[in-house]
Amino acid sequence: MDPSTTPSLRLGPVTVYFGEKSGKYPDGNQVVVRGRDATAAFDTPQVANRIAPVLADADLAILGHVHEDHMAGLHLLRDKPVHVHRADLAAARSWDGLSLHYGYPAAVLEPLRKKIEADFHYLPRPDAAGYDDGTVWDLGGVRVHAVHMPGHTAGHCVLLVEPDGIAFIGDIDLSGFGPYYGDATSSLADFRRSLARLGDLPAGAWITSHHRGVVTERAAFDEALAAFAARIDEREARLLELLAAGPRTLDDLVRERLLYPPGADELWIDCAERRSIAQHLDELVAQGRVEHAPPSAYRLRGVKIA
Repeated sequence: MDPSTTPSLRLGPVTVYFGEKSGKYPDGNQVVVRGRDATAAFDTPQVANRIAPVLADADLAILGHVHEDHMAGLHLLRDKPVHVHRADLAAARSWDGLSLHYGYPAAVLEPLRKKIEADFHYLPRPDAAGYDDGTVWDLGGVRVHAVHMPGHTAGHCVLLVEPDGIAFIGDIDLSGFGPYYGDATSSLADFRRSLARLGDLPAGAWITSHHRGVVTERAAFDEALAAFAARIDEREARLLELLAAGPRTLDDLVRERLLYPPGADELWIDCAERRSIAQHLDELVAQGRVEHAPPSAYRLRGVKIA
């Protein structure tokens, strides 16, 4: 647990400690912000456990959102306050809250709890305090400003470090996988709106929880954000292509896979596929491009069943 052996980058008052493979899931990138009067940790991914002395110096933790991989170091901060956006607060406070947050059936939740307790040191925080859009923490000469950008979860926030203009954008992670909106509180429509707003933030550096790590050039950020957002339209096009071949039930489409490669076998994948595909179908039905085909299938609008 020697922090000096963990790759890191300093950006003014912000230090980023990189997880394995630039924080690729199941790891993440740990952000620590030091002000004159207080030090804040943004999220606590697995790498937090490799820099425990750094976490010991933190006065508070601010979670940009709640998922198991962002809580893996909270056990190091048992006596420190934890702040969570109100829409994700129940998920931080108890297993029951986190279960509803995921929205998975019991057959998935039971083994998942064992997995996250073993792999992510999962520890509920019933003492977690809620924050709102616009909340500001003054660390002394450095401020942290919460900007609510839901979609990935209902409470997902960007944490903007001021006056330096450094944005921790969390799981708007600019990865090739694209946006994830596969849980019960995720929202495809909200994700679209958040992506449209992200570029307007007064930032000159962007830090992701996973994959990209740190982007410090505006042109590179704009390019990465455009490619990330385009994955939503690519998925929609793939879904329409599948329906063009004939009516499909939701179960059929889940088996075809819209997000994950065929060989992926994590516990939650079928649930995430179902939730994500259902949201795309709801959009397409509302747009009049897809319609229900009795008894339980979907088809392109105007295409009759033979």
